[in-house]
Amino acid sequence: MFQTTKNSNGFPSLSEEEKDMLSRINAYAEKVLGDIDPQKTRISFQLEQLKPIMQEIADEKNMALEDVFIKYMDLASIVSAKQDAMLKEDLDENLVDFTEF
Repeated sequence: MFQTTKNSNGFPSLSEEEKDMLSRINAYAEKVLGDIDPQKTRISFQLEQLKPIMQEIADEKNMALEDVFIKYMDLASIVSAKQDAMLKEDLDENLVDFTEF
């Protein structure tokens, strides 16, 4: 679920504010969640661990905590979809057609 900080770079469709929010939450997630397997860890646990940074951002921006969470999930989904598309494109370009041999 949670992306590394590096993943938000290189996406010009995100505003600087969105990149900053995503980077802050991801950096915090890397610290507090460390080496957990997000696939095997309850989402409620993960969110509880991220609540302090999301509350900090919510307070700074005069937003509800829930709105920060929703925004984060939207941004993470955008970045993930773009990464998947770039990976697919890269694989398609570098795919060797073994039937030619």
